[in-house]
Amino acid sequence: MEKTEAKHAQKNPQEIYTWKAPLRAYKQRGKNILRFYLALALVLSLIVFFFGDRILLIPIWALVFLFYVYTITPPPEVENRLMKFGVESSGVAMKWEDLSHFYFIKRFGYDIVTIIPQLPYYSRLYFVLPNKDIKSKVTDVLSQHLIYLDKPRRAVTDKMIDVLSHLVPDDEEEPTPSKAKKKS
Repeated sequence: MEKTEAKHAQKNPQEIYTWKAPLRAYKQRGKNILRFYLALALVLSLIVFFFGDRILLIPIWALVFLFYVYTITPPPEVENRLMKFGVESSGVAMKWEDLSHFYFIKRFGYDIVTIIPQLPYYSRLYFVLPNKDIKSKVTDVLSQHLIYLDKPRRAVTDKMIDVLSHLVPDDEEEPTPSKAKKKS
């Protein structure tokens, strides 16, 4: 009986809903995507090298390293909270008054809620929603405080990211021994 009272006493009275999810959407990638990143970086490096702006090699290879790290490293699991005063995740809290609207996107099979702050804040908040139950509960709570956009306005950078993401090849499954025998 003491344990249940202690757990109940520790619960924050301002907390509306809490869920645990990965920090970002993640999909395990194979070796082909890493080869694609390296080939693209080599082509860009050769072009930059022969045109003489060798200082641009540093950001090209820094981006390759960043893509490599994000590709092979699964994200940590964080606790996301919807509170009476706002939202909180990974040590970042924002009040409802500072937030404008929200919408959903789908990435790597995950639903992600994107919360847009009001100006002068520019950083968007992204929360991964691992299943439909969590998505419906989060939608209910957020729609009480923020405007829901079914079709969000897309900035130029969002459109560029979509175009570039379609250029990246999908991972093909490497043939397992049973599949290789069937083809023979």
